[in-house]
Amino acid sequence: MLKMSSFLFFNILVTSTMITISSYSWLSMWMGLEFNLMSIIPLLMSPPNLFSSETALKYFITQTMASSVLLCSITVTMSLSKLFPRSLDIFLVMMLNSALLMKMGAAPFHMWFPEIMEGLTWVNSLIMLTWQKIAPMILLMYHLKTSILLVTSIIFSSMISGTLGINQVSLRKILAYSSINHIGWMIASMLVSSSYWLVYFSIYSSITFNVIMVLYQSNSFYLKQLITNLNYNKLAKLIVTMNFLSLGGLPPLLGFFPKWITISTMISSNFITMSVVLIIFTLVTLYFYTRISYSALAINIAETPLTPETPKIYHHTLSNLITLTTLFGCSLIYPIL
Repeated sequence: MLKMSSFLFFNILVTSTMITISSYSWLSMWMGLEFNLMSIIPLLMSPPNLFSSETALKYFITQTMASSVLLCSITVTMSLSKLFPRSLDIFLVMMLNSALLMKMGAAPFHMWFPEIMEGLTWVNSLIMLTWQKIAPMILLMYHLKTSILLVTSIIFSSMISGTLGINQVSLRKILAYSSINHIGWMIASMLVSSSYWLVYFSIYSSITFNVIMVLYQSNSFYLKQLITNLNYNKLAKLIVTMNFLSLGGLPPLLGFFPKWITISTMISSNFITMSVVLIIFTLVTLYFYTRISYSALAINIAETPLTPETPKIYHHTLSNLITLTTLFGCSLIYPIL
């Protein structure tokens, strides 16, 4: 049963994000981010476990550092920017972008993100992977310009997530490195069109929601647990593996659509080198998703016989089928965008 305190803090979390993205001044945006931080800390510590306090403290320290850099750059830009040369103004914009990249967990400021994800419950992981990305991404979009920092962040996010995610057996860390990879793609989609970022984020959030709901209901935190716990339900195992492949961007699944439109528009905008780097290292992330799917679907001695019963674990099968099979409809909508 949901506690009233958790419900209250969740409402503050949603409201603070809305305040941040709808504000007209940088100072009020910073205040919204601080409300967001103060509301998610109690959520990270509920329900209490061995890692909740450590995780909340790590997240608080990291976000406080980012907020301090953000406030410093905002204050100097608002009060003293006219007195400084243009080179220093560019440095302040770089500080502002660095703080926002740290808040969303983009590389090369990503070190805290997988470690914090490892100590969270699945519900809190869903909030961290989806909702907590909205405010810093939209703030980044407000003053978005192609710069060395953003290009470096896009390339590093793609490279680091692909290389460090290969040898992981923890599902939370795999999703964390996957999120870092998708952050790089989302920033790249921002550079060409804000509407493409919205499409990308919406599809990514829906697929992540479906994956985490299965992992939450099956109480799986590691690869071996996932394979073992879903042995009694072949349909659940099939669809969760398809969702993993969709998250990696394998056609003809829905997760391929946002990558398709992003690459198409980036090539039209002459971001060819960046497109090649994103494609190459996304294939690496798709490799370890394929490895998960192969391990889950391979026949082994622990397999149970097929049974006609459908347990409660997959009451949202229809939602998964919709998100897995709507690529054709999206391909029809794409020329309108």
